[in-house]
Amino acid sequence: MKNLIVLKVITAVLVISVIFSLFSCMNEDRIEVPPVKLEDVSGNYKGRLITVRGELRSEKIVDFKVKKDTLAFPEFPLKEIVTAVVKDPVKVQDALTAMGKVKYNLNYKSVLNAEKNWVELTFSPKDLELQIPVDGVNKKTVVTITAMQKGYFIGLDHTLRFVLAAEKITVNGTVLSPFEPVYYNFPYCIKTN
Repeated sequence: MKNLIVLKVITAVLVISVIFSLFSCMNEDRIEVPPVKLEDVSGNYKGRLITVRGELRSEKIVDFKVKKDTLAFPEFPLKEIVTAVVKDPVKVQDALTAMGKVKYNLNYKSVLNAEKNWVELTFSPKDLELQIPVDGVNKKTVVTITAMQKGYFIGLDHTLRFVLAAEKITVNGTVLSPFEPVYYNFPYCIKTN
């Protein structure tokens, strides 16, 4: 009988402690995300770039800078675009070496959400114009860049996320066909300053 009373007391204490534990978890406040301003987006970034073209996928780390209304790539990734135009792997590498670093500026407009914890970026991409050298002749290439979705600057971790695509390539006035679009996915770009 004494064992039964001790067992009931232990069970009651255990049930009460579980109830209080669950109740205290329900009343906890959510994580406080620090408020951001539109100006917080500006700065230097280092980010992971996942490039996808058909079944081919590659990853690398890229650097870019965000100013008031422009995202500037000091070296836009061109390997997949040049490969689509040139086809021969040896000539692709020669063309990339001859072209050097190609800069690309991406304009955007920013809007702060109501809770002021993230910034939405609406991109206005311009065509990328290139001169791709092949066998001593420059091929005038125009690449149509599009924004696949809006970009987001997250206040909690000061990261930027966005996706671009090279949807169409025109070489010397002729649309390149067949052409599989090149997707540039920037899933996690960290602000470095």
